[in-house]
Amino acid sequence: MTTPRYLLPYSPEEIGGLPEGFGAVLWDGVAPPPEQAVLDGVEFFGVPYLRTAAAVPLLPRMPSLRVVQTLTAGVDDLLPHLPAGVAACNARGLHDASTAELAVALMLASLRGIPDFVRRQETGEWRFGFHSALADRTVLIVGYGSIGEALEARLRAFECEVVRVARSAREAPRGHVHALDELPELLPVADVVVLLVPLTGQSRGLAGAEFLARMKDGALLVNVARGPVVDTKALLAELESGRLCAALDVTDPEPLPADHPLWHAPGVLISPHVGGASSAFLPRALRLLRSQLLLDLAGSPLVNVVATG
Repeated sequence: MTTPRYLLPYSPEEIGGLPEGFGAVLWDGVAPPPEQAVLDGVEFFGVPYLRTAAAVPLLPRMPSLRVVQTLTAGVDDLLPHLPAGVAACNARGLHDASTAELAVALMLASLRGIPDFVRRQETGEWRFGFHSALADRTVLIVGYGSIGEALEARLRAFECEVVRVARSAREAPRGHVHALDELPELLPVADVVVLLVPLTGQSRGLAGAEFLARMKDGALLVNVARGPVVDTKALLAELESGRLCAALDVTDPEPLPADHPLWHAPGVLISPHVGGASSAFLPRALRLLRSQLLLDLAGSPLVNVVATG
């Protein structure tokens, strides 16, 4: 019997649309990994979602490996371990809907005071007051890729002005995208700043003391990218002064220790890195795997190749 060339987190039946007789070995990242005889023949490795740490030790044990397909948009935890000659494909597009939804939810919750409402409901306290609306706000999206496009599509219904920033300037279907080096002039006009950049050497610590100082008084920082994109110490100083607010789906460190001061800083809302963790995940993950597997079977170039070892 021929050893299957594919190590996947879902069965061919779950993925669907694959040729009859398509063979794969299943591994969920929790059970013990396949035996070495199986790993020897693996050419395409679909990394189980959020199991990169368990997957990394298998990489040097796969001498035939050609492709590593993640189910995450960020691959910063994988790339340092990528074997020579192996292509890494990320999950661009997979998390657009879910992450954009959460970004909007964090904005609305923070601006409209939802956390306070929840706390007062627990004590039966009725307190009327005015809060900021998302309508009429200027939202600066830092890292305008596919998730940024999905976020803008949702923000248009909220009557916002959207300012787009990416690594380099370009024209996009919805308007001009500014270059990253224009941030010093753009930050002071934004009511909400949303971080969507991948974690790289350039983006690590991007939202540091100088970045935060240029944000206008009362502005909201929303991080749905990676925790180390923000300098936590600098952000804490701004939060404790009351000058800025923040809504964070990711933190540095992560998971955030129970005794970390960020939990109790004023004006902060924290969710536990759930941007992609919704019912939108599985159908999109299966579609991505199906598409990539069919391309691979046909000998066609794969999409979302972000690096080669």
